[in-house]
Amino acid sequence: MIKHTYNENTLTVFLSGHIDTANAASIEKEIFDLLGEYQPADVLLDAEDLEYISSSGLRIVLKLRQRYPTLKMINVTSSVYEIFDMTGFTEMMTIEKAYRHFDVTGCQIIGKGANGTVYRIDRDTIVKVYNDAIKLEDIKNEHDLSRTAFVLGVPTAIPYDVVKVGDSFGSVFELLNAKSFDELMVEDVSNLDFVVKNSVEIAKILHSTVAPDNLPSQYDIAQEWLGEIDGHLDEATFKKLKKLIEELPEHKTMIHGDLHIKNIMLQNNETLLIDMDTLCYGHPIYELAFIFNAYRGFGITDKKVVENFLGIPFEIAGRLWEETLKAYFDGESPERLKEIEEKASVIGYFRLMRRAIIKNLNQTVEGQRFVDACEEKLKELVQKYDTLDF
Repeated sequence: MIKHTYNENTLTVFLSGHIDTANAASIEKEIFDLLGEYQPADVLLDAEDLEYISSSGLRIVLKLRQRYPTLKMINVTSSVYEIFDMTGFTEMMTIEKAYRHFDVTGCQIIGKGANGTVYRIDRDTIVKVYNDAIKLEDIKNEHDLSRTAFVLGVPTAIPYDVVKVGDSFGSVFELLNAKSFDELMVEDVSNLDFVVKNSVEIAKILHSTVAPDNLPSQYDIAQEWLGEIDGHLDEATFKKLKKLIEELPEHKTMIHGDLHIKNIMLQNNETLLIDMDTLCYGHPIYELAFIFNAYRGFGITDKKVVENFLGIPFEIAGRLWEETLKAYFDGESPERLKEIEEKASVIGYFRLMRRAIIKNLNQTVEGQRFVDACEEKLKELVQKYDTLDF
């Protein structure tokens, strides 16, 4: 007897063992008898215990798919998934693989961002564990973005598996003996020149790569941010900020969106990017703004925030920013570099203020002090420039 459950007008059928010529007819009869009994609106096939399915079994699934266009299969093992993939079933219906379970207890944290935390599992493997609010579709989208960047020539670590970590999902990367750039800095601050040189090189590869149509636009994202801080700045400052953002020329080249030393890895002398969920296209001033935030902006009211995040002293992080700016704009005068820094910080403080507001951090005394500090910087800086372009 086939195991099944019926809940909220959905019949779940649990497949197991082998489905082949010998038993396909009886299994088909059992399933269709259940359909007659329950008259469900939807059918879900759980294949966690299914070890093999032949063409006879595939014909059962096809009949179900014709009757129930929303038919889904879940918890499909890798070997069974290959059968569905080779026969084209994965293109006509939803078939979800079973997920391996990872335990990150006691593992080294090598990165932490808005969407998740990156752990080192062993010397060859890292896993990015996503926050609970991140949906599986978003994770698959990040995988697609990583592959897109890789195909276009951006040196990127490609995630090769999705796993379960507790109640959350994670992406697994094979990074043989890789070290993140922040690890290099913690080991020896004399690595700063190497880190800067390679960080800038990878940034320029991104900023010279034309983005495909499936990438989001940073211009559109910034428009949403403006709406989220509307009413939190005085009218004159907000109006000028809005004008600067809207008149910034839009570039169709890539930006990473979170380019700092925790998201750049060194493997066998090759520099690789990770954490690609913020990949988009836009003016490179946005990238510089986000780098500024990681190395300086987040420390606007408390230097320890930057130090705790990067694992290096605030002064060293500041040097990283200064040297990065010099290397990116090689040969520019100190006055010109100061101007570009201030333009980048306009967007940086704008983003930091928006982040604090949407997270309701301004409901605390320290959070409000942070928002006030960002606001004061914006009031000062937006009136100095008529464009954020460089």
